[in-house]
Amino acid sequence: MNDSSWRSPTGAGQAGYWAPTERGSVQGAAPAGPAYDAPEAQQTRPMPIVPEVPAYGGDQDDDRGAARLSGPLFRDQPPQTRSYDSPQVRPYDSPQARPFEAAPQNPEPMPDAPQPAPQPQKKSAGRDLGAAIGVGVGLGVVIVASLFVVKAVFVGVVAVAVVVGLWELTKRLEERKGIKAPLVPLAVGGAAMVVAGYVRGAEGAWVAMALTALAVLVWRMTDPPEGYLRDVTAGVFAAFYVPFLATFVAMMLTADDGAFRVLTFLLLTVVSDTGAYAVGWRFGKHKLAPRISPGKTREGLLGAVSFAMVAGALCMEFLIDDGSWWQGLLLGLAVAASATLGDLGESMIKRDLGIKDMGTLLPGHGGIMDRLDSLLPTAPVVWLLMVIFVGSA
Repeated sequence: MNDSSWRSPTGAGQAGYWAPTERGSVQGAAPAGPAYDAPEAQQTRPMPIVPEVPAYGGDQDDDRGAARLSGPLFRDQPPQTRSYDSPQVRPYDSPQARPFEAAPQNPEPMPDAPQPAPQPQKKSAGRDLGAAIGVGVGLGVVIVASLFVVKAVFVGVVAVAVVVGLWELTKRLEERKGIKAPLVPLAVGGAAMVVAGYVRGAEGAWVAMALTALAVLVWRMTDPPEGYLRDVTAGVFAAFYVPFLATFVAMMLTADDGAFRVLTFLLLTVVSDTGAYAVGWRFGKHKLAPRISPGKTREGLLGAVSFAMVAGALCMEFLIDDGSWWQGLLLGLAVAASATLGDLGESMIKRDLGIKDMGTLLPGHGGIMDRLDSLLPTAPVVWLLMVIFVGSA
Protein backbone atom coordinates (compact mmCIF):
# COMPACT_ATOMS: atom_id res chain seq x y z
CA MET A 1 0.00 0.00 0.00
CA ASN A 2 1.34 3.38 -0.94
CA ASP A 3 1.77 5.92 1.83
CA SER A 4 0.55 8.63 -0.48
CA SER A 5 -2.91 7.12 -0.32
CA TRP A 6 -3.24 8.40 3.21
CA ARG A 7 -2.68 12.01 3.97
CA SER A 8 -3.14 14.04 7.03
CA PRO A 9 -5.54 16.95 6.46
CA THR A 10 -3.98 18.85 9.30
CA GLY A 11 -0.32 18.35 8.58
CA ALA A 12 2.46 16.49 10.32
CA GLY A 13 2.87 16.80 14.00
CA GLN A 14 -0.71 17.80 14.47
CA ALA A 15 -3.30 15.72 16.20
CA GLY A 16 -6.10 15.04 13.77
CA TYR A 17 -8.03 12.39 11.86
CA TRP A 18 -6.65 10.62 8.84
CA ALA A 19 -8.92 10.84 5.83
CA PRO A 20 -8.56 8.82 2.59
CA THR A 21 -8.01 10.77 -0.64
CA GLU A 22 -7.59 8.14 -3.36
CA ARG A 23 -9.99 5.35 -2.44
CA GLY A 24 -13.25 6.91 -3.54
CA SER A 25 -13.99 8.40 -0.16
CA VAL A 26 -14.88 11.98 0.35
CA GLN A 27 -12.43 14.05 2.24
CA GLY A 28 -13.80 15.28 5.55
CA ALA A 29 -16.13 12.29 6.04
CA ALA A 30 -16.50 10.26 9.19
CA PRO A 31 -13.25 9.04 10.86
CA ALA A 32 -11.50 6.26 9.00
CA GLY A 33 -10.53 2.86 10.38
CA PRO A 34 -6.94 1.53 10.86
CA ALA A 35 -4.55 0.43 8.16
CA TYR A 36 -5.29 -2.99 6.67
CA ASP A 37 -1.66 -4.19 6.23
CA ALA A 38 0.38 -4.80 9.32
CA PRO A 39 3.63 -3.28 7.98
CA GLU A 40 1.93 -0.21 6.81
CA ALA A 41 -0.03 0.04 10.04
CA GLN A 42 3.19 0.81 11.81
CA GLN A 43 3.58 4.00 9.76
CA THR A 44 0.18 5.34 10.67
CA ARG A 45 -0.26 7.87 13.36
CA PRO A 46 -2.14 6.57 16.44
CA MET A 47 -5.52 8.10 16.96
CA PRO A 48 -5.78 10.56 19.81
CA ILE A 49 -8.03 9.86 22.72
CA VAL A 50 -10.93 12.23 22.79
CA PRO A 51 -11.68 13.35 26.35
CA GLU A 52 -15.12 12.80 27.79
CA VAL A 53 -17.50 15.61 27.03
CA PRO A 54 -19.66 16.95 29.82
CA ALA A 55 -23.24 15.75 29.94
CA TYR A 56 -25.83 17.45 27.86
CA GLY A 57 -27.71 20.12 29.62
CA GLY A 58 -24.75 22.14 30.90
CA ASP A 59 -23.50 25.41 29.53
CA GLN A 60 -23.06 24.06 26.00
CA ASP A 61 -25.58 24.93 23.37
CA ASP A 62 -27.68 22.41 21.47
CA ASP A 63 -25.32 22.20 18.45
CA ARG A 64 -22.34 21.21 20.53
CA GLY A 65 -24.41 18.69 22.42
CA ALA A 66 -25.53 17.11 19.16
CA ALA A 67 -21.97 16.97 17.75
CA ARG A 68 -20.83 14.75 20.59
CA LEU A 69 -22.85 11.84 19.23
CA SER A 70 -20.77 10.72 16.24
CA GLY A 71 -20.41 7.48 14.36
CA PRO A 72 -17.96 4.65 15.12
CA LEU A 73 -14.32 5.48 15.57
CA PHE A 74 -13.21 2.75 13.13
CA ARG A 75 -14.92 1.29 10.12
CA ASP A 76 -14.84 -2.32 11.24
CA GLN A 77 -16.57 -1.48 14.49
CA PRO A 78 -20.37 -1.59 14.73
CA PRO A 79 -22.16 1.62 15.60
CA GLN A 80 -22.15 2.20 19.30
CA THR A 81 -24.41 4.27 21.38
CA ARG A 82 -23.42 6.17 24.41
CA SER A 83 -24.46 4.56 27.67
CA TYR A 84 -26.53 6.80 29.85
CA ASP A 85 -26.00 4.68 32.88
CA SER A 86 -22.64 6.25 33.59
CA PRO A 87 -22.61 8.39 36.69
CA GLN A 88 -20.86 11.14 34.75
CA VAL A 89 -23.60 11.37 32.17
CA ARG A 90 -27.23 11.79 33.13
CA PRO A 91 -30.03 10.77 30.79
CA TYR A 92 -31.73 13.24 28.57
CA ASP A 93 -35.02 14.48 29.77
CA SER A 94 -37.00 13.51 26.67
CA PRO A 95 -36.55 11.41 23.49
CA GLN A 96 -36.49 14.60 21.40
CA ALA A 97 -33.23 15.66 23.10
CA ARG A 98 -31.46 12.44 21.86
CA PRO A 99 -31.29 13.03 18.08
CA PHE A 100 -29.12 9.97 17.30
CA GLU A 101 -30.88 7.49 19.51
CA ALA A 102 -33.84 5.41 18.49
CA ALA A 103 -37.19 6.26 19.99
CA PRO A 104 -38.29 3.94 22.79
CA GLN A 105 -40.49 1.06 21.76
CA ASN A 106 -42.95 1.59 24.60
CA PRO A 107 -43.18 5.31 25.19
CA GLU A 108 -44.78 6.51 28.33
CA PRO A 109 -48.48 7.05 27.66
CA MET A 110 -49.65 10.57 27.58
CA PRO A 111 -52.03 11.59 30.34
CA ASP A 112 -55.67 11.32 29.49
CA ALA A 113 -57.31 14.40 28.15
CA PRO A 114 -59.42 16.22 30.73
CA GLN A 115 -62.95 14.88 30.71
CA PRO A 116 -65.80 17.36 30.47
CA ALA A 117 -67.59 18.10 33.69
CA PRO A 118 -70.68 15.92 34.19
CA GLN A 119 -73.94 17.58 33.46
CA PRO A 120 -75.90 18.44 36.61
CA GLN A 121 -78.77 16.08 37.16
CA LYS A 122 -82.23 17.45 37.24
CA LYS A 123 -83.98 17.36 40.55
CA SER A 124 -86.58 14.69 40.90
CA ALA A 125 -89.74 14.82 42.89
CA GLY A 126 -89.22 11.23 44.01
CA ARG A 127 -92.84 10.26 43.17
CA ASP A 128 -95.12 9.88 40.19
CA LEU A 129 -96.43 13.43 40.00
CA GLY A 130 -99.09 12.55 37.45
CA ALA A 131 -100.61 9.87 39.65
CA ALA A 132 -100.23 12.03 42.76
CA ILE A 133 -102.06 14.97 41.17
CA GLY A 134 -104.81 12.73 39.80
CA VAL A 135 -105.41 11.02 43.14
CA GLY A 136 -105.29 14.33 44.99
CA VAL A 137 -107.87 15.90 42.70
CA GLY A 138 -110.14 12.87 43.03
CA LEU A 139 -109.97 12.93 46.82
CA GLY A 140 -110.60 16.67 46.84
CA VAL A 141 -113.74 16.28 44.76
CA VAL A 142 -115.12 13.58 47.07
CA ILE A 143 -114.33 15.57 50.21
CA VAL A 144 -115.72 18.87 48.96
CA ALA A 145 -118.86 17.22 47.56
CA SER A 146 -119.59 15.42 50.81
CA LEU A 147 -118.73 18.51 52.82
CA PHE A 148 -121.23 20.83 51.16
CA VAL A 149 -124.00 18.34 50.29
CA VAL A 150 -124.60 16.36 53.48
CA LYS A 151 -122.45 16.91 56.55
CA ALA A 152 -123.13 13.42 57.86
CA VAL A 153 -121.60 11.96 54.71
CA PHE A 154 -118.43 13.92 55.35
CA VAL A 155 -118.33 12.55 58.90
CA GLY A 156 -118.54 9.07 57.43
CA VAL A 157 -115.64 9.85 55.06
CA VAL A 158 -113.54 10.94 58.04
CA ALA A 159 -114.45 7.77 59.96
CA VAL A 160 -113.47 5.55 57.02
CA ALA A 161 -110.13 7.37 56.66
CA VAL A 162 -109.51 6.85 60.39
CA VAL A 163 -110.17 3.12 60.22
CA VAL A 164 -107.91 2.67 57.17
CA GLY A 165 -105.19 4.72 58.84
CA LEU A 166 -105.39 2.57 61.98
CA TRP A 167 -105.13 -0.57 59.87
CA GLU A 168 -101.99 0.72 58.10
CA LEU A 169 -100.35 1.79 61.35
CA THR A 170 -101.01 -1.42 63.29
CA LYS A 171 -100.00 -3.58 60.34
CA ARG A 172 -96.65 -1.82 59.97
CA LEU A 173 -96.02 -2.02 63.72
CA GLU A 174 -96.53 -5.77 63.63
CA GLU A 175 -94.47 -6.31 60.47
CA ARG A 176 -91.48 -4.20 61.46
CA LYS A 177 -91.44 -4.35 65.26
CA GLY A 178 -93.57 -7.34 66.21
CA ILE A 179 -95.96 -5.08 68.13
CA LYS A 180 -99.52 -6.46 68.11
CA ALA A 181 -101.78 -3.51 68.84
CA PRO A 182 -105.38 -4.87 68.78
CA LEU A 183 -107.03 -3.53 65.62
CA VAL A 184 -110.68 -4.46 66.33
CA PRO A 185 -111.19 -2.26 69.43
CA LEU A 186 -109.16 0.48 67.80
CA ALA A 187 -111.25 0.50 64.61
CA VAL A 188 -114.61 0.40 66.45
CA GLY A 189 -113.53 2.93 69.06
CA GLY A 190 -111.95 5.22 66.45
CA ALA A 191 -115.09 5.42 64.32
CA ALA A 192 -117.18 5.97 67.45
CA MET A 193 -114.82 8.72 68.56
CA VAL A 194 -115.33 10.70 65.33
CA VAL A 195 -119.13 10.37 65.54
CA ALA A 196 -119.12 11.31 69.23
CA GLY A 197 -117.09 14.42 68.49
CA TYR A 198 -119.58 15.52 65.87
CA VAL A 199 -122.63 14.78 68.00
CA ARG A 200 -121.45 15.63 71.52
CA GLY A 201 -118.45 17.86 70.89
CA ALA A 202 -115.24 17.70 72.93
CA GLU A 203 -116.94 15.98 75.87
CA GLY A 204 -118.13 13.12 73.69
CA ALA A 205 -114.69 12.81 72.08
CA TRP A 206 -112.95 12.45 75.45
CA VAL A 207 -115.42 9.85 76.68
CA ALA A 208 -115.01 7.80 73.50
CA MET A 209 -111.23 8.06 73.82
CA ALA A 210 -111.29 6.70 77.36
CA LEU A 211 -113.57 3.82 76.44
CA THR A 212 -111.38 2.93 73.44
CA ALA A 213 -108.25 2.79 75.63
CA LEU A 214 -110.07 0.54 78.11
CA ALA A 215 -111.21 -1.75 75.30
CA VAL A 216 -107.62 -2.08 74.09
CA LEU A 217 -106.45 -3.12 77.57
CA VAL A 218 -109.16 -5.78 77.88
CA TRP A 219 -108.87 -7.13 74.34
CA ARG A 220 -105.14 -7.72 74.67
CA MET A 221 -105.72 -9.96 77.74
CA THR A 222 -106.90 -12.75 75.47
CA ASP A 223 -103.32 -13.27 74.25
CA PRO A 224 -100.28 -14.48 76.25
CA PRO A 225 -98.85 -11.94 78.69
CA GLU A 226 -95.51 -11.63 76.89
CA GLY A 227 -95.34 -8.14 75.36
CA TYR A 228 -98.64 -7.03 76.95
CA LEU A 229 -97.38 -3.63 78.11
CA ARG A 230 -95.71 -2.97 74.77
CA ASP A 231 -98.84 -3.84 72.77
CA VAL A 232 -101.34 -1.87 74.86
CA THR A 233 -99.04 1.16 74.91
CA ALA A 234 -98.89 1.09 71.13
CA GLY A 235 -102.69 0.67 71.01
CA VAL A 236 -103.38 3.68 73.22
CA PHE A 237 -100.90 5.75 71.21
CA ALA A 238 -102.64 4.75 67.95
CA ALA A 239 -106.06 5.67 69.41
CA PHE A 240 -104.85 9.13 70.36
CA TYR A 241 -102.76 9.76 67.26
CA VAL A 242 -105.32 8.90 64.58
CA PRO A 243 -109.01 9.00 65.66
CA PHE A 244 -108.82 11.41 68.59
CA LEU A 245 -107.04 14.12 66.59
CA ALA A 246 -109.44 13.54 63.72
CA THR A 247 -112.44 14.30 65.97
CA PHE A 248 -111.48 17.99 65.89
CA VAL A 249 -112.36 18.05 62.20
CA ALA A 250 -115.83 16.75 63.04
CA MET A 251 -116.10 19.31 65.83
CA MET A 252 -115.30 22.15 63.42
CA LEU A 253 -118.16 20.95 61.24
CA THR A 254 -120.77 21.58 63.96
CA ALA A 255 -120.57 25.37 63.64
CA ASP A 256 -122.97 27.31 61.41
CA ASP A 257 -120.15 27.96 58.92
CA GLY A 258 -118.59 24.61 59.75
CA ALA A 259 -118.20 23.57 56.12
CA PHE A 260 -116.13 26.69 55.38
CA ARG A 261 -114.07 26.17 58.53
CA VAL A 262 -113.22 22.65 57.44
CA LEU A 263 -112.51 23.89 53.91
CA THR A 264 -110.19 26.56 55.32
CA PHE A 265 -108.43 23.92 57.40
CA LEU A 266 -107.93 21.67 54.36
CA LEU A 267 -106.86 24.51 52.05
CA LEU A 268 -104.29 25.93 54.47
CA THR A 269 -102.75 22.52 55.10
CA VAL A 270 -102.54 21.69 51.40
CA VAL A 271 -101.18 25.15 50.53
CA SER A 272 -98.58 24.87 53.28
CA ASP A 273 -97.37 21.51 52.00
CA THR A 274 -97.37 22.78 48.41
CA GLY A 275 -95.40 25.90 49.30
CA ALA A 276 -92.84 23.87 51.24
CA TYR A 277 -92.42 21.46 48.33
CA ALA A 278 -92.25 24.12 45.59
CA VAL A 279 -89.84 26.48 47.33
CA GLY A 280 -87.73 23.70 48.83
CA TRP A 281 -87.42 21.88 45.49
CA ARG A 282 -86.38 25.04 43.67
CA PHE A 283 -84.31 26.93 46.24
CA GLY A 284 -83.72 24.51 49.13
CA LYS A 285 -80.07 24.24 50.22
CA HIS A 286 -80.07 24.21 54.03
CA LYS A 287 -81.47 21.08 55.67
CA LEU A 288 -84.16 21.55 58.26
CA ALA A 289 -83.90 18.20 60.05
CA PRO A 290 -81.50 15.98 58.07
CA ARG A 291 -81.64 13.06 60.51
CA ILE A 292 -85.44 12.95 60.43
CA SER A 293 -86.39 14.05 56.91
CA PRO A 294 -83.44 14.83 54.60
CA GLY A 295 -85.72 16.29 51.94
CA LYS A 296 -87.00 19.15 54.09
CA THR A 297 -85.15 22.46 54.00
CA ARG A 298 -85.31 25.76 55.81
CA GLU A 299 -86.15 27.46 52.55
CA GLY A 300 -89.07 25.07 52.18
CA LEU A 301 -90.29 26.00 55.67
CA LEU A 302 -90.21 29.68 54.71
CA GLY A 303 -92.20 28.82 51.60
CA ALA A 304 -94.76 26.96 53.69
CA VAL A 305 -95.14 29.89 56.07
CA SER A 306 -95.45 32.44 53.26
CA PHE A 307 -97.99 30.48 51.25
CA ALA A 308 -100.07 29.54 54.30
CA MET A 309 -100.20 33.09 55.66
CA VAL A 310 -101.39 34.51 52.35
CA ALA A 311 -103.99 31.76 51.98
CA GLY A 312 -105.06 32.22 55.60
CA ALA A 313 -105.61 35.95 55.16
CA LEU A 314 -107.77 35.33 52.08
CA CYS A 315 -109.78 32.53 53.69
CA MET A 316 -110.49 34.37 56.92
CA GLU A 317 -111.47 37.48 55.00
CA PHE A 318 -113.81 35.88 52.45
CA LEU A 319 -114.90 32.47 53.82
CA ILE A 320 -115.29 32.77 57.59
CA ASP A 321 -118.05 34.80 59.17
CA ASP A 322 -116.70 37.74 61.23
CA GLY A 323 -113.16 36.77 60.23
CA SER A 324 -110.35 39.24 59.56
CA TRP A 325 -107.28 39.11 57.35
CA TRP A 326 -104.85 39.61 60.25
CA GLN A 327 -106.39 36.61 61.98
CA GLY A 328 -105.74 34.67 58.80
CA LEU A 329 -102.06 35.62 58.93
CA LEU A 330 -101.75 34.18 62.43
CA LEU A 331 -103.79 31.14 61.45
CA GLY A 332 -101.58 30.51 58.41
CA LEU A 333 -98.43 30.78 60.53
CA ALA A 334 -99.79 28.29 63.05
CA VAL A 335 -100.89 25.88 60.32
CA ALA A 336 -97.46 25.94 58.66
CA ALA A 337 -95.78 25.17 61.99
CA SER A 338 -98.17 22.37 62.98
CA ALA A 339 -98.20 20.79 59.52
CA THR A 340 -94.40 20.74 59.42
CA LEU A 341 -94.18 19.22 62.91
CA GLY A 342 -96.79 16.62 62.00
CA ASP A 343 -94.88 15.68 58.88
CA LEU A 344 -91.65 15.37 60.88
CA GLY A 345 -93.42 13.25 63.51
CA GLU A 346 -94.68 10.86 60.85
CA SER A 347 -91.17 10.73 59.38
CA MET A 348 -89.80 9.78 62.80
CA ILE A 349 -92.25 6.87 63.01
CA LYS A 350 -91.41 5.66 59.52
CA ARG A 351 -87.67 5.92 60.15
CA ASP A 352 -88.05 3.94 63.35
CA LEU A 353 -89.95 1.30 61.41
CA GLY A 354 -87.50 1.40 58.50
CA ILE A 355 -90.10 2.12 55.81
CA LYS A 356 -90.71 4.87 53.28
CA ASP A 357 -94.51 4.85 53.14
CA MET A 358 -97.18 3.57 55.49
CA GLY A 359 -99.08 1.93 52.65
CA THR A 360 -99.68 1.69 48.92
CA LEU A 361 -103.41 2.45 48.72
CA LEU A 362 -103.00 5.85 47.04
CA PRO A 363 -100.76 5.84 43.92
CA GLY A 364 -98.25 8.65 44.03
CA HIS A 365 -98.96 9.32 47.72
CA GLY A 366 -98.39 6.06 49.56
CA GLY A 367 -101.01 5.23 52.16
CA ILE A 368 -103.80 7.08 53.92
CA MET A 369 -101.50 7.79 56.86
CA ASP A 370 -99.01 9.42 54.49
CA ARG A 371 -101.72 12.01 53.67
CA LEU A 372 -102.99 12.39 57.23
CA ASP A 373 -99.55 13.11 58.70
CA SER A 374 -99.85 16.90 58.47
CA LEU A 375 -103.66 17.05 58.75
CA LEU A 376 -104.05 15.26 62.08
CA PRO A 377 -101.93 17.58 64.29
CA THR A 378 -103.21 20.65 62.46
CA ALA A 379 -106.89 19.91 63.17
CA PRO A 380 -106.86 20.82 66.91
CA VAL A 381 -104.79 23.95 66.18
CA VAL A 382 -107.28 25.27 63.62
CA TRP A 383 -110.27 24.32 65.80
CA LEU A 384 -108.83 26.18 68.79
CA LEU A 385 -107.91 29.34 66.85
CA MET A 386 -111.30 29.42 65.16
CA VAL A 387 -112.99 29.28 68.56
CA ILE A 388 -110.74 32.08 69.82
CA PHE A 389 -111.18 34.30 66.75
CA VAL A 390 -114.85 33.86 65.80
CA GLY A 391 -116.37 31.59 68.48
CA SER A 392 -117.75 28.07 68.34
CA ALA A 393 -121.31 28.80 67.14
